[in-house]
Amino acid sequence: MFYWVMKYLLVGPWLRLAYQPWVVGARNVPRTGPAIMASNHLAVIDSFILPLLVRRRMTFLGKSDYFTGTGVKGRFVAWFMRGIGVIPVDRSGGAASEAALRTGLRVLREGGLFGIYPEGTRSPDGRLYKAKTGVARMALESGAPVIPVAMVDTDVAQPVGRAVPRFMPLGAVIGEPLDFSRYKGMETDKFVLRAVADEIEYAILSLSGQEYVDAYAASAKERASRGEPPLPTAEEGPGGLPLPEVTKPRRPGR
Repeated sequence: MFYWVMKYLLVGPWLRLAYQPWVVGARNVPRTGPAIMASNHLAVIDSFILPLLVRRRMTFLGKSDYFTGTGVKGRFVAWFMRGIGVIPVDRSGGAASEAALRTGLRVLREGGLFGIYPEGTRSPDGRLYKAKTGVARMALESGAPVIPVAMVDTDVAQPVGRAVPRFMPLGAVIGEPLDFSRYKGMETDKFVLRAVADEIEYAILSLSGQEYVDAYAASAKERASRGEPPLPTAEEGPGGLPLPEVTKPRRPGR
């Protein structure tokens, strides 16, 4: 109940007024049943804008730091995150990654709509980075369809380091569901997981028109912290496929 109050009464109306969110392909989101919304990740505000664009309740995982702050500000952030459907999770790796996977699978078993960023973290420079295989394992273990999503202009509104996004129209393009039932029972095969993750990332790339980097975003961030030059843009798409001939989507009517 609190989620819907936040979405339609407390937070949603203000976000709609400030960011005039638009969407292409909303009909690709199933009305019922489990589904995985796999999106590129350009800014923190992605997790606020995308749920506004679908009619169903949507659940994301969020780093536990959002829920452990102290003082009035810390309590407000925790309250806000829970209100918009974010579930706290430790993202330090190892057992924590397994716990995150299990949390997502629980949401899907309950018939929910689960949002995930295959890159694992925000893009440091607006390019699309290699997908981690967690999204593939989740898809194969749950049997849920994967719906590729491309967020548009959220990095322009909220570049790295900016706390409050500037007001401007933000949007998303939602692609057709991907069915991986042909790989049922193969969720422990690392080669299959890699192929599925690449297929999902290629679908996102085909919607977003971003440049692609065949490396993990976390690695790019580590390089930047050491003052090393950015990784080169790939000449091929995920899985070695030809790069799709797609430009950055525009707001309908523009």
